[in-house]
Amino acid sequence: MGLVVQKFGGTSVGSVERIQHVASRVVQEVENGNEVVVVVSAMGKTTDQLVSLANEITTQPSKREMDMLLTTGEQMTISLLTMALHQKGYEAVSFTGWQAGMQTESIHGNARIQHVDTTHIQSQLKQGKIVVVAGFQGVTKDGNITTLGRGGSDTTAVALAAALKAEKCDIYTDVTGVFTTDPRYIKDARKLQAISYDEMLELANLGAGVLHPRAVEFAKNYQVPLEVRSSLENENGTVVEEEPSMEQNLVVRGIAFEDNISRVTVAGLRNQLQTLSTIFTTLAKNNINVDIIIQHATSSDRMSISFSVKTEDLQETVAVLEQNREILEFEKVEHESQLAKVSIVGSGMISNPGVAADMFEVLAQEKIEVKMVSTSEIKVSTVVPYTDMVKAVETLHVAFELDKQLVTA
Repeated sequence: MGLVVQKFGGTSVGSVERIQHVASRVVQEVENGNEVVVVVSAMGKTTDQLVSLANEITTQPSKREMDMLLTTGEQMTISLLTMALHQKGYEAVSFTGWQAGMQTESIHGNARIQHVDTTHIQSQLKQGKIVVVAGFQGVTKDGNITTLGRGGSDTTAVALAAALKAEKCDIYTDVTGVFTTDPRYIKDARKLQAISYDEMLELANLGAGVLHPRAVEFAKNYQVPLEVRSSLENENGTVVEEEPSMEQNLVVRGIAFEDNISRVTVAGLRNQLQTLSTIFTTLAKNNINVDIIIQHATSSDRMSISFSVKTEDLQETVAVLEQNREILEFEKVEHESQLAKVSIVGSGMISNPGVAADMFEVLAQEKIEVKMVSTSEIKVSTVVPYTDMVKAVETLHVAFELDKQLVTA
């Protein structure tokens, strides 16, 4: 008998009918001879509805009270799923995040897990029960309820799998696995049989929404075998592991893309050693996340810095810069919106020089302007006009042969 952690997202538990279907998937795993811990999200749009209710009362709700409010969504799901399992004749018990021992730092809205006390869960498993845990939530040392931020249920599931030393962690979603790119936009996108932790982490950070980056990071650090699977179709998904045993013939494994990107240029900065530190420390203190950065000298004593931000952060970014104009000593701030980020990812890029050159050549042939570039050992990201985003992804997908079926060695 092994231990399996299953995670079902909001779409998978979006109605009573779907909750009953999830109960059947859980029972199937039990009938395979495994102990099962199930992690679930709030039903469908429940979290959005709770946020709307709060906004009807105040536009600036307390973060502590928002955590108290939002965690009620998962509590609905765990109780309903446990009832469904009882109806099928199986012993089950539901736990909130704090009952399940998910101890976090004292930050509301985006807390990180610090420790998992599995005592209560293990006690129930020994009694032969299925344990149903609310994802996305935890508790501080002081007893305050916290939430783990966007995609927090993925993180809950992987953290529990690590703490319980589970054989594997299955992440059930509304897609059948991890695809070479988003199949909603690119019809020839192909499901991958396997992908490495590092590649999945890059794709998740670059906009692929199938797994949360923090969950992938947790899985890599604790070597938790993950499989991304469909909650509606009974078929194999995509295995996320240290070194994929399949798909080795691909230099580029996937393409991620993200819209609503803006470029900010700060011109006329003093060309001094501390300039970069000063400007980005100022932005960081205001919780502004900066992505791609380009620096270039405009004269012997002046330089400009360009960087990308989410468009939703653009107004605040410009305001922070203007408020600190005297300290930062720049001449002007310019910005451009209606941009997108398109990235190719693959561990094979390490041993295959020229991949970036191939990417730029493909984009140039399509007359797609590259406005910014960022690279790592296993990815190349470009900022392009939003109107060219889908065309860029389609072209690169074909150029790197991601549309072709796997040929096994």
